[in-house]
Amino acid sequence: MKPRIAVDMDEVMANVEPKFLDLYEQEFGRKLNRSDYWGKKIYGLREEEKYLRDALFEKGFFRDLEVMPGSQAVIRELMEDYEIFITTAAMEFRSSFEDKYDWLQEHFPFLHWKNFVFCGDKSVIRADYMIDDHVNNLEKFEGTGLLFTASHNAYEERFFRVNNWEEVRIFFKELKVNA
Repeated sequence: MKPRIAVDMDEVMANVEPKFLDLYEQEFGRKLNRSDYWGKKIYGLREEEKYLRDALFEKGFFRDLEVMPGSQAVIRELMEDYEIFITTAAMEFRSSFEDKYDWLQEHFPFLHWKNFVFCGDKSVIRADYMIDDHVNNLEKFEGTGLLFTASHNAYEERFFRVNNWEEVRIFFKELKVNA
């Protein structure tokens, strides 16, 4: 049996940042610099900006997100030696389920639908590795967690960090060589 990798969607496979930056600019008439939000969520900068988070509840928000560069190629490569399960928290934002499913079908057609895990609490996930941007998911995970860099986790130091999909590729390539 192949080892399992649980891969998060939002801010790991699907790039949410550009969409929030566009929403911010539309509402406030100015572009944010990375230094404005690095270390926090874009929608958590000031009290009046938290409404941006409401966009997550809108049908279609998750459907047109950009694909993280390199994610398709690296996931396809990893499938040779690992079972890949896309594990995404889809229950908080009810309309996200269909959007996320359709997004995966469009951008990752080589993944079987049986490898999609839509959940609320990722502590139920059993895998050998988890790639996620949220520390709370990695804290509860019993395998090896890889923290995928996002603005909100920029200063977290408790987990092995990967900044992009090339670093994910290197991590698993070195793991294979050292096995």
